[in-house]
Amino acid sequence: MTELRNVEQELDQFRTRILAAGLLVLVCFGLIVARLLVLQVVKHEEMSTRAEKNRISIVPIVPNRGLIVDRNGVVLADNYSAYTLEITRSQLVDELDVVIEQLSEVVEIPLRDRRRFKRLMGESKRFESLPIRTKLTDEEVARFTAQRYRFPGVEIKARLFRNYPFGDVGGHLLGYIGRISQREKDEMAEWSDEDQANYRGTEVIGKLGIEQSYERELHGATGFEEVETSAGGHPVRLLRSEPATPGHTVRLSIDIKLQDLVEELFGKRRGALVAIDPRNGEVLAFVSKPGFDPNLFVGGIDQDSWRELNESLDKPLLNRALRGTYPPGSTYKPFMAMAALITGKRTAGQVIMDNGSFMFGDHRFRSHGDHGLGAVDMIKSIAQSSNVYYYMLASEMGVDMIHDQMAPYGFGGKTGIDLEGESTGDLPSTEWKRRKYKRPEQKRWYAGETISLGIGQGYNNFTMLQLASAQATLLAGGRRYAPRVVRAVEDAVTRETRVLSSHQILDMKLRSADVDVIKQAMHGVTQSGTATKVFAGAPYPSGGKTGTAQAVTIRQNEKYNASRLAEYKRDHSLYTAFAPLDEPRIALAVIVENAGFGAEAAAPIARRVLDYVIAGRYPSPEDIALVQKGQAGAPVGPFIAVSDVPLPPARSGGMESEPVQAVASTASAVTAPRQIDTHPSPLQGEPVQARALRRWWVPRRDVPASAPTAALPASAPKESAR
Repeated sequence: MTELRNVEQELDQFRTRILAAGLLVLVCFGLIVARLLVLQVVKHEEMSTRAEKNRISIVPIVPNRGLIVDRNGVVLADNYSAYTLEITRSQLVDELDVVIEQLSEVVEIPLRDRRRFKRLMGESKRFESLPIRTKLTDEEVARFTAQRYRFPGVEIKARLFRNYPFGDVGGHLLGYIGRISQREKDEMAEWSDEDQANYRGTEVIGKLGIEQSYERELHGATGFEEVETSAGGHPVRLLRSEPATPGHTVRLSIDIKLQDLVEELFGKRRGALVAIDPRNGEVLAFVSKPGFDPNLFVGGIDQDSWRELNESLDKPLLNRALRGTYPPGSTYKPFMAMAALITGKRTAGQVIMDNGSFMFGDHRFRSHGDHGLGAVDMIKSIAQSSNVYYYMLASEMGVDMIHDQMAPYGFGGKTGIDLEGESTGDLPSTEWKRRKYKRPEQKRWYAGETISLGIGQGYNNFTMLQLASAQATLLAGGRRYAPRVVRAVEDAVTRETRVLSSHQILDMKLRSADVDVIKQAMHGVTQSGTATKVFAGAPYPSGGKTGTAQAVTIRQNEKYNASRLAEYKRDHSLYTAFAPLDEPRIALAVIVENAGFGAEAAAPIARRVLDYVIAGRYPSPEDIALVQKGQAGAPVGPFIAVSDVPLPPARSGGMESEPVQAVASTASAVTAPRQIDTHPSPLQGEPVQARALRRWWVPRRDVPASAPTAALPASAPKESAR
């Protein structure tokens, strides 16, 4: 029997299915329309921006770093362009070691460059481009370009490199630049958005000295390019660009010829010298020896050079002028004498008997050679360097009075110089000792500890910068200026110059009569005192004070014998000086580590500096050799007029160049030596003799060297500064 179909029922089911399908389609279209409305209307601005970003790439343009020039416009730091071979590890197809070996078949990759690359790997992320070779020749660039298809993730880039034409001369002052470390990146994260944006694309930053302290002025303003790109990320056309603004030119108060002369006078010895104009606080010379060549750090220093610098007993990376602290020895006595005049503890004519020693309880404090000077007034106490006079004075004043009198000069605090990393040293007081030490018996101040403070020993511990600044303050009648090594900043585009004057920190308002007493006493040092031989025949009147500071403590019953001590345990040689006598234009402090009496090593260097600045005289080669050996007195041989002495020879770490002259413009990306309008210098003439090219640093391997540190309180101090 045939089953009859229910047509009506099937039609109803069909209609239901059609309706459901239609509703489903309608809902789907509704969702699509709704999503389109959201994307095209509600989120139109956001989506438009994202699409534009996908189409347009913003490429930062790193600015040319500003120049550093000396007071006469001589270029001390500039830039040059070179090609680098760089690897981005995240884009490599083969193993890194395999790629490097294959690259070495095309372009030579020395072992030191490989070591530097591995060191940089530890400081960088995989997606960052790192240089495996720098300063490629045109031939090497051509060879790699022909083989470029074999090395995905490897490319050649054109970069600007920093160049320090005079090598190690002024290395500590100039500092250097290096790759931005992770710690510095973390610090940058706290910067404002604008400052962070200004460092996009920048891989290096100032590390020490002027490069670090004036980083913002030297860096410049980052530019950008808007580039339209294809779907594959390839550039199609340039839409818009804003050029980078080069960094400013930083003009120092330093004369590079004088700086070079001082460094040559030190030779291979360790020490520091700071010279300041007491009229305005400008630093005329800022020397730390031994030094280093900042060109070594451009592009990353290799491990061998770093090990040699970092592990040397001579500590060439230590800025002794800024961070090295030493007992001042008898160079402290003029300040003690001024304190005595201010507090009424002494008058200039008051006489005490110097019998060669001072007894405090059962302790005997000795004088130099254990010989007394007899009747001594204030002027003779400085000129002949009486210890007994200042032992007695310190005992009468007490540690806290000494502290209160010395602090305004800047001892024990930062001078305010426009360089980062300054050490404060130690200016002792009862409160200072309570803070300094932990054990109760160490916190207590003992009266016997005060005695050696009078001759610049004991807990006294200062930098040459502090000592020079204090000397300048005393000569200026108590007007203390913050020392400054940068005198002006010049805009690279507008050429407008902003003069940076030293600001006066305080005015002690010292009585001119008291200042004259100290100046006459220090003048006596050069006429009939401990530095008479060194300043014989000087064509100008000057003042000074010799100093000999203990590097180690000797026992009370022992006598000092340098020949029996290791070199690094011998006394330090110090000298402070100023000239001319009536209206000083220069005040300086110099130390030669472990070199003995102040008149033997430090004073001859000071004499040549004063000759250069005041008389326009440059020493003969014979005289320079004697100073380097510590065998000089007054200058010997015919002097050279400073105006006739050429610039030091250029010893560029980056490219071969002719002797560097002054610069004409700072707007150019790559600078070559050229001439600029120079500002007149208060220093007379044109300093420094050209000499043979020397190594960036010659390590001393004969004897160990002591790092400048605070000397332990001397239980039995001997003559501390003759």
